[in-house]
Amino acid sequence: MTVRLVPASPYLGRVVDDELDSLVPSLPAIALEGAKGVGKTATAIRRAHSVRTLDDPAIREIIGADPSRVVSGDLPILIDEWQRVPESWDLVRRAVDDGAPPGSFLLTGSATPAAGTHSGAGRIVRLRMRPMTLAERGCATPSVGLSGLLRGDRPAIEGQCSFSLENYASEICGSGFPGLRTFEGRALRAHLDGYLDRIIDRDFAEMGLPIRNPAGLRRWMTAYAAATATGASYETIRDAATAGEHEKPAKTTVIPYRDILERLWVLDPVPAWLPTKNHIARLAAAPKHHLADPALAARLLGADVPALIEGRPLGPSVARDTTLLGQLFESLAALSVRVFAQAAEATVGHLRTHGGDHEIDLIVERGDHRVVAIEAKLARTADERSVRHLNWLRDRIGDDLLDAVVITTGRDAYRRSDGIAVVPLALLGA
Repeated sequence: MTVRLVPASPYLGRVVDDELDSLVPSLPAIALEGAKGVGKTATAIRRAHSVRTLDDPAIREIIGADPSRVVSGDLPILIDEWQRVPESWDLVRRAVDDGAPPGSFLLTGSATPAAGTHSGAGRIVRLRMRPMTLAERGCATPSVGLSGLLRGDRPAIEGQCSFSLENYASEICGSGFPGLRTFEGRALRAHLDGYLDRIIDRDFAEMGLPIRNPAGLRRWMTAYAAATATGASYETIRDAATAGEHEKPAKTTVIPYRDILERLWVLDPVPAWLPTKNHIARLAAAPKHHLADPALAARLLGADVPALIEGRPLGPSVARDTTLLGQLFESLAALSVRVFAQAAEATVGHLRTHGGDHEIDLIVERGDHRVVAIEAKLARTADERSVRHLNWLRDRIGDDLLDAVVITTGRDAYRRSDGIAVVPLALLGA
């Protein structure tokens, strides 16, 4: 089944809008990249005077006959799904080399083509777009901005919201794809199934890897979903996907699954944070696993709101330190933090020492390598156990820790007496 996600109407403002507004007047070409359905086209088309929709076979045929049409027309030109005609990237790059003015080209892409496409470095600036954060969905009015925390002056933390645990579970299952925000129940599940089916049945083939065993790939994706917010090895994920089977697929079979899904922006792992100064010894370097949208993980595992709230066992067995709802809540928090960090020109990683003695879910790093440390906890408040790793990090890196935060499911935003901020996820913004 083929599903084309149609952005909801009216347009819902995105954090990346402000990024584009600051960059377009200065840059001749910007590539907006991310998984299908995150809203790239709806965001980019608002800034375009000409549009080249390269996922339309008729348009591709015309462009094939006269490639120069890609970069000809009233500026700005939107080249939508540029990876369908990889030559379009080089045409834009050459147009920039020939002196295209700022704001000439916007490219959107739902996949990274195989090696061979010029990087575009110095000509085309890449900008990542992810599914909608809770703030973009309009769930609550944010009262705490990540950009303020990154200033390092320990701003006042305040605000209240009425968002409940059930609301968070509903948003996890409800998806941050804007085109799905109007659906619920069976219709929403059908759209999510169609999205996953397209990945398996069509997208892999279009990326040059036809799948001979679609059921095997779906089991692997389901095992990956079960490993959300963990650093499980790919062997562990493979074994979870093939529990009870004597013949395990070779690493050469499952690693291409990962590579293609990352090129489709469907996998969105959080890399390990490795500080530039030798503050901490024996840091682990494995990424934490996340899918582009926690709703995809929930759907792969057959999770709905009651199942998450009740803590029912779902999907293959992968070692975890919390409930499935806790894992998916961390994934939802990671999605929001990464969107806000990008807007603040910061990067996001996670910290884990060898043996797991100390772990911090999210480390947001400024360009000068100073950081905000964030823990995501499925709890209404932050107790001493919730902050012990944050206090440990403060002892290790001192002033390089700009701020420390526990993201919760509670009602109130405040600072603890030890200075650690406690912020309900619904109140966190850019």
